[in-house]
Amino acid sequence: MLHINDLTYRIEGRALFEQATAAIPKGHKVGLIGRNGAGKSTLLRLISGDIAPESGSVTLPKKATMGQVAQEAPGTQTSLIDFVLEAHEERHALMQESETATDPHRIAEIQTRLADMGAHSMPAKAAAILAGLGFPEDTQSRPCSDYSGGWRMRVALAAMLFSEPDILLLDEPTNYLDLEGAIWLESFLRSYPYTVIIVSHDRDLLNRSVTGILHLDQLKLTYYSGGFERFERQRRENLMQQMSQRKKQEDARRHMEAFVERFKAKASKAKQAQSRVKALEKMAPPASIVEERIAPFHFPFAERALASPIIRMEKASVSYEEGKPILRNLDLRIDQDDRIALLGANGNGKSTFAKLVADRLQTSDGNLFKHKKLNVAYIAQHNLDELNANDTPYEAFRGIMPDATIAQVRAKAGFYGFGANKADTKILQLSGGEKARLLFAIATYSKPHVLILDEPTNHLDMEARDALMLAVNDFEGAVILISHDRHLIEACAERLWLVSDGSVTPWEDDLDAYTKWLLDPARKRGPMSQNKKEKAKAEAGDSEKKIARQAAADRRKARAPLKKKADEAGLEVERIAAEVAKFDRRLANPKLFQQEPDKAKRFARGRANAQKALEKAEEKWMLLLEKFEDSKKAP
Repeated sequence: MLHINDLTYRIEGRALFEQATAAIPKGHKVGLIGRNGAGKSTLLRLISGDIAPESGSVTLPKKATMGQVAQEAPGTQTSLIDFVLEAHEERHALMQESETATDPHRIAEIQTRLADMGAHSMPAKAAAILAGLGFPEDTQSRPCSDYSGGWRMRVALAAMLFSEPDILLLDEPTNYLDLEGAIWLESFLRSYPYTVIIVSHDRDLLNRSVTGILHLDQLKLTYYSGGFERFERQRRENLMQQMSQRKKQEDARRHMEAFVERFKAKASKAKQAQSRVKALEKMAPPASIVEERIAPFHFPFAERALASPIIRMEKASVSYEEGKPILRNLDLRIDQDDRIALLGANGNGKSTFAKLVADRLQTSDGNLFKHKKLNVAYIAQHNLDELNANDTPYEAFRGIMPDATIAQVRAKAGFYGFGANKADTKILQLSGGEKARLLFAIATYSKPHVLILDEPTNHLDMEARDALMLAVNDFEGAVILISHDRHLIEACAERLWLVSDGSVTPWEDDLDAYTKWLLDPARKRGPMSQNKKEKAKAEAGDSEKKIARQAAADRRKARAPLKKKADEAGLEVERIAAEVAKFDRRLANPKLFQQEPDKAKRFARGRANAQKALEKAEEKWMLLLEKFEDSKKAP
């Protein structure tokens, strides 16, 4: 069993843990969860011994081996398969020694030990792990240096899984995997024979692969048995109990205080009043319940919807090099209310298809028809690197609002969650989630008809992912989603398209069927064949999806008037804020009060009236926003 005892640790004076205690049973798979910045990755480093606690201890089972994915991915000329095999240190050492050993007794010992550990079957096991993480057999002899950073991290993960340490530490492993790799990892971890501690915001991974949840909250650790859904239920029940207990305690306190206030001067009740004063002094203050609020995401939609289809492809092909199409013979249409998730392993062309829709690539053959007024917002995970780290959110918004006043720019930044305390913070100091929020705001400022999201959740915690899910579902245009987050796909997508074998075809079933097909060892590459019965089922499912799509569109249409009112109220706030700023600029002139005192008084009165109007407008705006947010939650 792994014991964490009274652990205390601070970074630059800020406490991450304070007398935190937990115990993880041997062989359990545990999901370590908590808000971004709470200290999850730091806890893994404390467990691995990379850093030492300020006080307390982490106690491991004797002779337990520890494994975690290397921070730097391999970039050597070693082949993928050899790099993974070398991760098993004992086998690697014995195999090297077997090539030089001359003593017959030692040779016998080496071969016996290699046979006992099943060394000769290990290459097949290593190849299976590599294949599961997206490296087909015909690529496994290529050197690690042939691959980019994200793919190398997969190789490093494969090596760690192959070495089978007694305690496996994984920090957001799905961030550099596609959906197919994430599904394979879920299956692998379920059958892993030793202890696993995994930091993840992936609900499906935590529901399907772990036996317990270790929750880091308010500097403490709490262990819950079961998967994430069970943890959520237990925690919700605990919070309700705490709220009930808090209310009872506050009621009792108020009752005692009222008694003391009423009878403290009455002789016959003096002793009773005094006893209640003592009881009040001993009564511990009610425990505070801290639930941090997540600022919502906003994806503004174009002023006018376009007639469908907004995009139509006829025998279209796309390529980076002439004569080498990545995707070919595309016969597809995209309507204004479509919600499409792209399936398929990395390297099959999902991002290529997204770039084609976003006008980043042109067709090399066939026809692509788009509405002439179509506006597409394409947000890819690598776009975060395009943000200027030394800029502030205010400067980023200023860049897309060159003609706006200072007050209007700040109002817009505040609308997206960058208020006075964040608007002037350098982007390099923002959290990953805040950078993603800023990127989304800038990319969708032009009010697109189509929203393309390529792995949007990599820097988001669970609460932020939920906020993203609400924003995507509220967006009134078409959505094309590429994500390894199965929960997000199931919550937002109404159509699944499989990108495989150089084409894009509708997947006429759900994600559960796709998962079974993906993990089926007997399957062949390419789309799943369907017999007549399966096709009939698929057609029925497609009809149900059309009904669901129409219902979703009707809900968005019903919310449209409320959204319009909220947007108009927001513009009114910006207008009045600009008026207040105008008065401020005039009153900032010190000579005005000396040379034109009457005008100064008039400006001061005007500024006061504008400020009152601004407060009323902001109150109205916030009320409308609240109503609009509540309307999203309605069925």
